[in-house]
Amino acid sequence: MPNFAYQVSGGAGGVIVAADRASAVRQLLASGVAPADVREVASPSRGGGAAAALGLRAVGLRGQGGGGMGLAELAGFMQELSTALVAGLPLMQALRTLAKQRKKPKQRELLAHLMHEVEHGKPLSDAMQSWGDPFGELVVNLTRAGEASGQLGEVMGHTATLLEKDLRLRRSLIAATAYPGILAVMAVIAVIIVVTWIVPGIMAQLKGSTVELPWPAAVLDGFAQLVRGYWWLMLGVVVAIVIAAVRFYRSPAGRLSVDRWLLDMPVVGRLSRDVAVARFTRTLSTLTTAGIPVVSALRVTKGTLGNKVMEGVIDEVVGQVSSGKTIAQPMEDSGRFPPMLVQIVNLGERSGKMDELLGRAATAFEDRTEQAVKLFTAILPPVLVVIVAIVIGFIVLAILSALMAAQDAAAMTG
Repeated sequence: MPNFAYQVSGGAGGVIVAADRASAVRQLLASGVAPADVREVASPSRGGGAAAALGLRAVGLRGQGGGGMGLAELAGFMQELSTALVAGLPLMQALRTLAKQRKKPKQRELLAHLMHEVEHGKPLSDAMQSWGDPFGELVVNLTRAGEASGQLGEVMGHTATLLEKDLRLRRSLIAATAYPGILAVMAVIAVIIVVTWIVPGIMAQLKGSTVELPWPAAVLDGFAQLVRGYWWLMLGVVVAIVIAAVRFYRSPAGRLSVDRWLLDMPVVGRLSRDVAVARFTRTLSTLTTAGIPVVSALRVTKGTLGNKVMEGVIDEVVGQVSSGKTIAQPMEDSGRFPPMLVQIVNLGERSGKMDELLGRAATAFEDRTEQAVKLFTAILPPVLVVIVAIVIGFIVLAILSALMAAQDAAAMTG
């Protein structure tokens, strides 16, 4: 369909898609916009109708880098849309109402794009998919399931709940690692300052005498001289190691190796598995509750695990289910899923209450994940403190041993 550029009094305007100029004028007037000029243009654009009525920019609406929505804002948008739809508002009116409440230009453009696509006969799920981020595969599939079932409002509510729980989990993980990370960085900085500034001054005075440094002092002095003389080389080595590690992690084989290693670690492995299992259970529960077939639900769920080893297990499960087998058996064979979840899935398959049982299991595993995060938070700081204490203790021992050797030498000569 052709594109028509329009202007209103004051110089504002935009672009609208219509069958002809008369249709474009009628659309604008129906939207409450009185155009001063409407003419056909050749360049493609997005936007129109209700978007123009809200004063939203009507061009360049696709591929805007996420629309300015983070995970928390996306969850809030889904919850607001669910509330409006459940209250009985038509979809277009609900989108128009939400657009009026948005302050960020990116989000207003996003809503304008959705309204434009829906106005021209596309489902909301297709409009979301054509925009891209933040509407990922999970949100698009849930929206499509809600449209197919006629319960879009309720499914939007389930989607908002899922996003909020994932956001809470992410915040818990960030909170669990923030303090230990800060502690580790401050400890490294303190050690570097002591070794490069304080220790050399003390050792210079002792080496001026005839005292032979004890081995702890000699080791510390050698390390201090190495850091002061070749810090640039050490920094280059560290940077090279970091770059190599990042490239290795980004490679498929490297990511798989790192994720397998993380799962096999004593405390971190359990935490990684609990996080993946909690996401898997809650997402699969939400998708099956929305009426999405189990094979499609498993494929979508795979992308939320954040661990390549667990994703590989889901690929095996999908292959088994596609060939007519059960879900529980390949999950049990992998050894990566808790026995309780395997039993719940097995019972759900036999009873036909998969979505209900998964919902209860999701709550249980989310509570278990929170406990694992608390355990990780409780264990890691003392471990770091012990490591720092050992390093600082060695430095103090080296300095004291050198001072005592100097005193003994002075007493013998005196």
